[in-house]
Amino acid sequence: MKTLVLLALVGLGAQLVDGSLGMAYGVTSTTLLLAIGTNPAAASATVHLAEIGTTLASGLSHWKFGNVDWKVVAKIGLPGAVGAFAGATFLSYLSTEVAAPVMSLILLTLGAYILIRFTLRGIDRRHLGKPMRKRFLGPLGLVAGFVDATGGGGWGPVGTPAILASGRMEPRKVIGSIDTSEFIVALAASLGFLLALGSQGINAVWVAGLLAGGLVAAPIAAWLVRHIPPRLLGSLVGGMIILTNTRTLLKSDWIDAGDATRYSVYAVLYVVWAAAVVHSYRAYRRDRALESADAIAAVAERNVVADVRNDGFDEALADGQLSAGRPSAPRD
Repeated sequence: MKTLVLLALVGLGAQLVDGSLGMAYGVTSTTLLLAIGTNPAAASATVHLAEIGTTLASGLSHWKFGNVDWKVVAKIGLPGAVGAFAGATFLSYLSTEVAAPVMSLILLTLGAYILIRFTLRGIDRRHLGKPMRKRFLGPLGLVAGFVDATGGGGWGPVGTPAILASGRMEPRKVIGSIDTSEFIVALAASLGFLLALGSQGINAVWVAGLLAGGLVAAPIAAWLVRHIPPRLLGSLVGGMIILTNTRTLLKSDWIDAGDATRYSVYAVLYVVWAAAVVHSYRAYRRDRALESADAIAAVAERNVVADVRNDGFDEALADGQLSAGRPSAPRD
């Protein structure tokens, strides 16, 4: 029962992050399952089975709040499904000894990308509103789908920043479209795992726990996407993923680091993580202040223009150029 409650809380937290940031449900959940000793392929299969339900609920919630571009969903979702099925098949035939550090390395890379991307960079808005091209979304979906299945997560970390970086879509629509298209990806990945593995190593209780938490969080996250600061959340999630998967790698047969080495690395990572969170928070406050200043300046400029027009109207009225009172009747 304790395990079920823990997994439900993880599913809830992961979906809150994923639904508001457009990434990290799979990465967060798979990281936890690997940390408690789950087989890598089974961990990814468990997460993707849960994601069938959570992504469906998330997609419906985002659609209800107007956060979905269906053209983007179709252009990126179908290639993503192909890549996810291929990735699931590939991972299923790797041995656990090889797969565990490989998956942790993928997750570590994605975590570092999330941390760096949301700590150091804002969102480019110069091309906002321009259409997304199929020749960009197709290959992106194929790669993101393959990484998602082999890493237990990656659809959001690969797809969301790439589309955000293009500056062609509003952030909330990027997140909503990525979350909605992930339903197709999760379905294809789950099918690939079930065909290759059967039900071997997949714990239905764990799937139910992750699914229950995710279903509760999906509509909340779709609403929060309009209010939560993504830079701060990205830094928090990215740092957590880096720390957890660094621990797995340092203890793996690839490295087998001693206690002194591991604790030294952890100390450095904690310092970097703390600095990233502080920087993100300050950048968020600075951006908010600039936006407020720009808004105040825009209102002041409109008021000045209105005053100038009113002054000109009053002067014309005083000089007799305009007649006061009711307008004259129209002539035939």
